[in-house]
Amino acid sequence: MGPAMTNRLGEMIDQGAGKQPADIVLKGGKLFDLTTGELREGDIAICGDRIVGTQETYQGVETIDISGRIVVPGFIDTHLHIESSLVTPHEFDRCVLPRGITTAICDPHEIANVIGATGIRYFLDCAEQTIMDIRVQLSSCVPATHLETAGARLDIEDLLPFRDHPQVIGLAEFMNFPGVLARDPACMAKLEAFQGGHIDGHAPLLRGLDLNGYLAAGIRTEHESTTADEALEKMSKGMHVLVREGSVSRDLDALIPIITERNSPFLALCTDDRNPLDIAEHGHLDYMIRHAIANGVEPLAIYRAASISAARAFGLKDRGLVAPGWRADLVVLDSLEDCNAQMVFSAGRRVTDELFASRGRTELVGTDSVRAPKVEAASFTVRKNRSQTPVIGIVPGKIITERRDLDLAIDNGEKQIDLGRDILKIAVIERHGKNGNIATGFVQGFGLKRGAIASTVGHDSHNICVVGASETDMAVAANRLSEIRGGFVVAEDGKVVAEIALPVAGLMSDQPYEYVRETLIPLRKAAKALGGTLDEPFLQLAFLPLPVIPHLKISDRGMIDVDAFEIIDP
Repeated sequence: MGPAMTNRLGEMIDQGAGKQPADIVLKGGKLFDLTTGELREGDIAICGDRIVGTQETYQGVETIDISGRIVVPGFIDTHLHIESSLVTPHEFDRCVLPRGITTAICDPHEIANVIGATGIRYFLDCAEQTIMDIRVQLSSCVPATHLETAGARLDIEDLLPFRDHPQVIGLAEFMNFPGVLARDPACMAKLEAFQGGHIDGHAPLLRGLDLNGYLAAGIRTEHESTTADEALEKMSKGMHVLVREGSVSRDLDALIPIITERNSPFLALCTDDRNPLDIAEHGHLDYMIRHAIANGVEPLAIYRAASISAARAFGLKDRGLVAPGWRADLVVLDSLEDCNAQMVFSAGRRVTDELFASRGRTELVGTDSVRAPKVEAASFTVRKNRSQTPVIGIVPGKIITERRDLDLAIDNGEKQIDLGRDILKIAVIERHGKNGNIATGFVQGFGLKRGAIASTVGHDSHNICVVGASETDMAVAANRLSEIRGGFVVAEDGKVVAEIALPVAGLMSDQPYEYVRETLIPLRKAAKALGGTLDEPFLQLAFLPLPVIPHLKISDRGMIDVDAFEIIDP
């Protein structure tokens, strides 16, 4: 709460006690009591950014009729990369706040891997202007590993200047869990600097003694549980489990059995990576709530996870309940089951187009970040003598991949694409101007019968990643990305057939989210027209260079055995 609100403390007390009219009174609705699960009648009084009264009758300077509707606390997305929405923080604000997401705890890990501390500063500057409350976790692993080429490096000395910023919560997802267990000096320096603060985790499939060692570092939250059994072990060992439902990583259905009233104090919700098209078609956290209730989850459990449990997990002590003294982040719903926001308040301000128009602007950064070498079809030649080949196996709806050792035909010493078995070429091209590396391998599961798709969104180092049934089209798509300063491209028969430019660090558009949403529709259609079978081919592609997610990945340095944490095919 800022100085202006502190100066109003006396007014807040008087308004709550009914001695003077409240700034705003919501009348005629019911509030969802997350302590008991009851729907309670009575007015909701707001003074400044704070709820000052509930369940009684109030007079207000402004009165808003919400008859027949239900008020719940604003929703908190506990882990996401705003960059993966493909829009700037300002446009993300416009996109999801009207759906009731009043707090977003983001890790600017993606932009930090491209332009370093400048990217973190950009997000903090945006957070001071957005209507929703954007909180920042400081990116802990830039680069994520030594197995790839990133655009920047962040050591502890780079992070410490941000530690005391009012929008900073702590240290973001600690992805290098092998480094933690090996007591890597760089990892240890970061962990030691944030002892006593919040440290977010990232440890897919980590169990048993290794999990204990990881948690002993003071790591408290994590979003990588993909089965109920894994989530329950992590929860029983003191970890707050963040249930994730992104555009690619869809774990909600698998974790629905653990979303109970008993477990809800130890659960929260997150999206991690979700694009504007998916948000428009299905929703954001509101979708997770609807879907969970439709599949048997008690409303009390899922609404707690979406608000008060999330707030407590991250030390946000001022929000998460509809009660006097709490931050006035409120969502007025048609019903608990439908979770359609009819009205949203952010720190006591009713969310309107005019409110968004009143925000300041932040100068864009990283608009010249794509410095990749020009490539040709021959750049993707794979010369090997042995037919047996490690092939990345796509698991739809998961960022975990399989290692499939398959025999591929060899022609004139070159391994061949096998469309009959849906085995395509995949390549990663270093795009930060560091070394010009190009690594090529094979992937199974995209379904392409011709053409190629390419992207500068490639977690976590965000080099160019391209997959295709034609080396010529792979080159066309990759080279076009340099021309448009980053984005997504579809190529067929030697020409570009669809694209979207993402010139802000090669990750985000400089256009309104509506434009991005509408441009993604023909892009998706163009990818499907090549024979693509994945719902989100570009976001699935974006996770294939991520060498901290099992089991087989590819970076600009070669194929990566994630389990062994080593390059197997440089």
